[in-house]
Amino acid sequence: MNDLLLAQIDSALRTVIDPELGIDIVSLGLIYGVTVKDNAIEIVMTLTTPGCPMHATISADVEETLRRLAWAKDVTVHVTYTPPWTPDMLTLEARVTLGR
Repeated sequence: MNDLLLAQIDSALRTVIDPELGIDIVSLGLIYGVTVKDNAIEIVMTLTTPGCPMHATISADVEETLRRLAWAKDVTVHVTYTPPWTPDMLTLEARVTLGR
């Protein structure tokens, strides 16, 4: 996979903010996988809790944000809870922001 495309995806995903925590979803450790094939992006991600009330909002934000990439033809977002998210998945910056 092209490193430039991955960098563009990473940069775009860092603009998607979890509305409850105020931190981007990459720093929260919510992104489990990114696949690009024929300019179609597939994201595998989780949320901080199963049944998160922001499930639809965050998924839609991810899809909308990635569709803005000029080269992206299609975007699919899969939400999984396996493995379950834990605070250990936070980046150091996110830990400091959350006081952990």
